[in-house]
Formats: sequence, C-alpha cells, structure tokens
Amino acid sequence: MEKDADAFRTISEVAAALGIPPHVLRFWETKFPQVKPLKRGGGRRYYRRADTELLSVIRRLLYEDGYTIRGVQRLLKTQGPAAVAALPPGQVPESEDSDSDASDQPDLVERVQSVEMNEAPKGFSQVLTHLISEIASCRRLLDAALSSDP
Repeated sequence: MEKDADAFRTISEVAAALGIPPHVLRFWETKFPQVKPLKRGGGRRYYRRADTELLSVIRRLLYEDGYTIRGVQRLLKTQGPAAVAALPPGQVPESEDSDSDASDQPDLVERVQSVEMNEAPKGFSQVLTHLISEIASCRRLLDAALSSDP
C-alpha cells in the first residue's frame, strides 16, 4: 500500500527514495536551512512533500550537475527554494555564483596567461597552462569513451 503524495515521510523513506544514507540528510539540514523537517517526540524527523522535492533537487545539483555545497547555498539564496525546487532535471539557472562546469566560462588558458607575473610565483602560469591542457585532453578522452557504443 502506497502512501498519499502529501503524506509525511520518515528520514528512512526519504533517504531510500533519494538513494543516499540518512546521515547525509541530517548533514544537509545543517547546510541548507530551507530544509525544515517536522520533528516529533524523540527527535524523529518527518519530511513534507516540499522538503523531499527540494532535497531531490539539492541531490541532483550536488551529484549530477557538479555543484558544491556552497554553490547550492548561493543558488538557494539568490533564486529561492521554490524556484530551485521547480527546476526540471538537467536545467540549471544561469548564475555567476554557480560552481558548475567551467566549459561555459572564458578559456581558462587565456585567463591564466593574462595573470600578472607579480601576482603569481615564477613559472605558475606555465604550470597552470600545462595542467589545463592535460585536463582538457582527459576530458576529450572521457567524452569520446562515453559517446562510443559498447
């Protein structure tokens, strides 16, 4: 027998639905004050539908879209929990504060090369340029491997 969509969920039910351990949900409660489960006697948590939807989006932003906790915190602060919870899968709002993929940003090599030498240790620019080149090469290999049929 399935619960009503608007019924409260226990931490175990929400954790199972999201595929994460319950201690992660308790940790997220400390990082995202927008998630406010109802607490009953003995400290048992009961999550509302809005909480579970927001937690699902937080999970996606962290685990699939590459955001950091700080990035999701900024997004929730600037966009609001209702707007963030309403985001369809795969859609992330344009924001200067996002910590998502850097591929939409100006070429990192150009940014590194434009660093004033008095701001960085000697050889810093060359090392960063080399590392960025290596990362780009790894990314191309990974993209090729993921796009090829097994």
